[in-house]
Amino acid sequence: MTDGGGRSAEAAAIDVSIPPLDDTAREAATERQQQLLKPPGSLGRLEAMAVEIAAMQATPTPSVDPAVMFTLAADHGVTAEGVSAYPASVTAAMVEAVESGDAAINALAGATDIETHVVDMGVDGGVPESVIDHHIADGTANMAGEPAMTAAQARESIAAGRDLVAEHAAEAGVVGLGDLGIGNTTASAAITAAVTDTAVAEVTGHGTGIDEAARQGKIETIEQALAGTDPDTDDPLDVLRCVGGFEIGGLVGVTLEAASRRIPVVVDGVITGAAALVAAGIDERVTAYLLGSHVSTEPGHAVQLEQLGVEPCIEYEMGLGEGTGAAVAIGTYRAACRSHTEMATFSDVGLDDA
Repeated sequence: MTDGGGRSAEAAAIDVSIPPLDDTAREAATERQQQLLKPPGSLGRLEAMAVEIAAMQATPTPSVDPAVMFTLAADHGVTAEGVSAYPASVTAAMVEAVESGDAAINALAGATDIETHVVDMGVDGGVPESVIDHHIADGTANMAGEPAMTAAQARESIAAGRDLVAEHAAEAGVVGLGDLGIGNTTASAAITAAVTDTAVAEVTGHGTGIDEAARQGKIETIEQALAGTDPDTDDPLDVLRCVGGFEIGGLVGVTLEAASRRIPVVVDGVITGAAALVAAGIDERVTAYLLGSHVSTEPGHAVQLEQLGVEPCIEYEMGLGEGTGAAVAIGTYRAACRSHTEMATFSDVGLDDA
């Protein structure tokens, strides 16, 4: 059930206003595409990308500059169930690597001129003081035995994500979503199964590289968590509370706040996809501002993209997270916008009748 603005009744207390796409800007951008110094349609999907971003930004001359990446980190109590090939301590180590510039996201964001912010949403361990601090707790509770967080913590995580956009990306041309957190593919699979009404086995992958026997245990753990916490699948906040993560809640907030400011949001892999599902449950209008990146090797990601109506930009068999897929895709979206705005028209070169 939704209110008049497209929000679930249960989540309507979250005060967010997401504008519709701008049809005037879309029409103007479409007209410009027909005038550019090239055969119409010859740049394929790049043309459609530029037009859609124009509608999001309410301008016929769209731009994804500056591009900002938020890589949110938190730990998950469910790692106690052996759902990951790595111990929970790896989360803090990865946060330090990203903040030091030594991780994959640093290399890819650097290659595509993206400003990256690392955020501690709930890391169980010390992190560098330079990391943005929105620490809620030292990881979530073990959802196999109790809800992952309280309702207050779920709301706090979303509010923190919204604050990040207000503080660090208010004038951004695009925002990319990234994540760090051992155990978060388990939380993401649980959210995806609950929100899309899909069998747990269909949306649960091998995560950090667990073998098939461990994956079966992971499936059983998620099924146990969903049965034990019994989230209200009509209430996205309750799903987040029962089987989510602090970084996922933060990404929900980033998505909602960016969309409210007409900032396109590039969804990375399965963790950020789970956040997008929750955000869409809170306000379905957010889906108009989502841009795809890749199709993750995690099986739940394709289910998420279909539910959200998001088309991937690239297909490179990526499954790392951190925002790596989003970083690569942003380079393509930048190319789409720059070809749209910087290319001459036939009129510009005196070929009005071409």
